[in-house]
Amino acid sequence: MKSGRVGKLTLSMGLAISLIIVVMLVLSPQRPEMGDTKVLALNPDIEHTIPDFSDIADVTEKKKAFFDYLRPMIARQNEFIRIDRDFLLSQLELLTNGESLSSESIERIQGIADNYQYNFRQISSKALTNLLMRVDLVPADMILIQAANETGWGSSRFANEGNNFFGQWCFRKGCGLVPQSRSSGLNHEVAVYKTVEDSVASYLKNLNTNAAYLEFRQLRAGLRSAGEELNADTLIHGLINYSERQQEYIDELLQMLRHNRQLLG
Repeated sequence: MKSGRVGKLTLSMGLAISLIIVVMLVLSPQRPEMGDTKVLALNPDIEHTIPDFSDIADVTEKKKAFFDYLRPMIARQNEFIRIDRDFLLSQLELLTNGESLSSESIERIQGIADNYQYNFRQISSKALTNLLMRVDLVPADMILIQAANETGWGSSRFANEGNNFFGQWCFRKGCGLVPQSRSSGLNHEVAVYKTVEDSVASYLKNLNTNAAYLEFRQLRAGLRSAGEELNADTLIHGLINYSERQQEYIDELLQMLRHNRQLLG
């Protein structure tokens, strides 16, 4: 009888532990696999509902709600980048000290390089330094201001129908939403994302890999080299190719940044 009770107790504990593990897997942030080209949002199977920002009459409250909505997604995606960056820095330090890298580290480096669309013949200090120019953070206040600009504080059609908070394009027919004002002869569409956080992840990857934003990455690397904090006031200038309006677009973002500084924290 005693052994029977122990057996039942062991079985009950095992079921309880299994249930806890399942719950943790469902609720924990999902880390992208090495080499994945798409970073998954937190709990991607849960339907994300965009708040109706246009329903908030008070302008200040609407802006606060918009920023508060996006902040956790931005922090999470930047943290994913930070994890990879810290790993690369540790491997660069090993190489600088004349030490060899493990096979597991080499595999992970290759996965990160693939994800950031960076090719190298062999892993070296120079290769990791160049890769680190891509694997780096983007200031949250810059992301928030650009999202506000691109969506009209969350009210745009592309934000509400396509979870696209940064006006990013795609070029395969049926890949997204057709702009109503698209010029004749152009075939781009505005990308549609499963979740808003997917849009954030795609935007960060765009800035970190696209040749159009090399100046942005160079400005950021310059701040790192000088030991200065990454700041939106400097890095916004690297978005000169983000819009056809170019300098006018940059000036508008800087004005929005100054005007909303207190709300950004």
